[in-house]
Amino acid sequence: MRNIQRATARSKVRAVVAIVFAGALLAACGSGDTTGTNTSNTGPYGGGAVSSPTAAATGPATLMTKTGSAGTYLTDGAGKSLYLFALDSGGKSACNGACAAAWPPLTTTGNASASAGVTGSMLTTFKRDDGSTQVVYNGHPLYYYIGDTSPGQTNGQGLNNFGGVWSLVTPQGTAIQ
Repeated sequence: MRNIQRATARSKVRAVVAIVFAGALLAACGSGDTTGTNTSNTGPYGGGAVSSPTAAATGPATLMTKTGSAGTYLTDGAGKSLYLFALDSGGKSACNGACAAAWPPLTTTGNASASAGVTGSMLTTFKRDDGSTQVVYNGHPLYYYIGDTSPGQTNGQGLNNFGGVWSLVTPQGTAIQ
């Protein structure tokens, strides 16, 4: 009987150790952020972390222009470069899931506004599948690129990702080639 009690006690200890080990392993594996969710900020450039493509916008979006080596292109109100996706059509996004994690959509909680150099009548919005409201310019849904780690960078220009080419957007609402 005593041997059965010892064996049962050892089995319980092994089970507890296995559970603790499994929990520690899951915690270690879960420490990297693979979902695209960034809880430290709301923008796509916070400390190099990936922002959530479905994070709630903090207010109405503002579009501006910037001139750089690629020419004059659209940015958000903080000077972050905006892109269009060649596969989008009909003012709707073809970029969801992993695509939207790499190319977070520009979302807004109100009407988007245009600053000097941006044509306000070209601004519209639509509801994404996740319920967020994405900004559209001249029929093109607008996106950020997570490879742009600070305002003014244009690392996404001309990339062929997720089956199509990504381009900066001119003030006329066309792709910069």
